[in-house]
Amino acid sequence: MDLIMLLQREMNQEALTTRKMLSRVPPEKFDWQPHPKSMTLGRLASHVAELPGWVAMVVDTDELDFANNPYEPKDVKNTGELLDYFEDSLKNGKDALNRVNIEQFSEPWTLRNGDQVYSTEPKYDVIRMAHSQVIHHRAQLGVYLRLLNIPIPGSYGPSADDVTF
Repeated sequence: MDLIMLLQREMNQEALTTRKMLSRVPPEKFDWQPHPKSMTLGRLASHVAELPGWVAMVVDTDELDFANNPYEPKDVKNTGELLDYFEDSLKNGKDALNRVNIEQFSEPWTLRNGDQVYSTEPKYDVIRMAHSQVIHHRAQLGVYLRLLNIPIPGSYGPSADDVTF
């Protein structure tokens, strides 16, 4: 199995769990946050939903410069919009993996804010980081839901609320 197929398989597998988690986010709690330094529930869920689309950004560009492209999080109003946003991001990420050339994986990709360079890494590493970010922030989302007493779906096995695989 080649590397691109492995990334596609991972993206598809993680999408199953991400979709289940996002479907449980109640819009009436979008403004809730567990701590003043934490993102709101709506912002965190929206970030989880957008992350698969970062694969396309990495494939199609050589950098993200916040000075020239200020980040504007998508404002979703309800769980349906959140899931639609996720599906669009997922499609964009999958489409990018379908058209990427394996040689592009070694090309550098830079994250910066004007002259301040945060990182320059091979595109493959940034794509893997985007996959990892989905998992990381989805776990945060699970903590938020637990604190709100919302049942958590299983991820890589059962949860205390969902004993199925």
